[in-house]
Amino acid sequence: MSGLAIRPGDQRDEPAVLALFDEAIAWLVERGQIGQWGAIPFSERPNSRERVHRFALSGGLHIAERDREPVGALVVGEAPGYAGPPQAPELYVTLLLSSRRLAGSGIGGALVGRAIELAHERAAEILRVDCWAQAPSLVAGSWAATGP
Repeated sequence: MSGLAIRPGDQRDEPAVLALFDEAIAWLVERGQIGQWGAIPFSERPNSRERVHRFALSGGLHIAERDREPVGALVVGEAPGYAGPPQAPELYVTLLLSSRRLAGSGIGGALVGRAIELAHERAAEILRVDCWAQAPSLVAGSWAATGP
C-alpha cells in the first residue's frame, strides 16, 4: 500500500484505536455479525476503553498510518491464558485491526509482516495470532511465514 508506515504506538493512539474498533463493529453490525464484539461501539464501553489503554501501555502496540492517518493497529506480546502454553519461544498477536473502509489495500498484510519482523527480532520460533473461534474462515486453515 502506497504511503503506508508502521510505527510504535502509545497512549496518544488510544482514540485512533478506539475509532478503528468502532469502525469494525459498525461494519460487523451492518452484516448482522455481532457475535464477536457485540453492537455497542468500543468507545462507549468502559471495559473496552480500559482494554485499549492496556494495549497502549503494553509496549506491544504498533500503528499503521497512511498519510499520517491511523488505518490499522497491531498488538503483540505474550499469549493470554486461554490460548494455552506455547510449544516454543513465541510472539503472540493479540490484536490485528485495519480500517474497513480501506479493506483490500494491504494494511492487514503489512501489519502481519511487521509482526513477523518482530518475531524474528525477538528470536521467536512461533507467531500465533488471536482470532475469534466462531469465524470459520479465520480458523479453517493455517499459514506459515518465513523470513531472513
